[in-house]
Amino acid sequence: MDGFPVSKGHSLVIPKREVFSIFELNKEEYLDCFLLLKLLREKLHTDFSCDGFNIGINNGEVAGQTVSHAHIHIIPRYKGDIKSPRGGVRNIIPNNSNY
Repeated sequence: MDGFPVSKGHSLVIPKREVFSIFELNKEEYLDCFLLLKLLREKLHTDFSCDGFNIGINNGEVAGQTVSHAHIHIIPRYKGDIKSPRGGVRNIIPNNSNY
């Protein structure tokens, strides 16, 4: 579970080998992270009855990475948790997500 969750059930997948970027993982480690993410999604859906998910990786300081160990966020979403979820992760750069 994330130490500073943005929603109920916000969790992290963290590879055992410490690397700065997810792209430094070897193929097996990379695939294992995403297989674990899929299993975690099922558990979160069962435990928290969420309606959707945002999956995110902050890769590099300019992308918001503040922890020097690669990790993947899985953020459960709930109907009505924000006024308009349209655009999802595209909204990280204000004024550039309108399409």
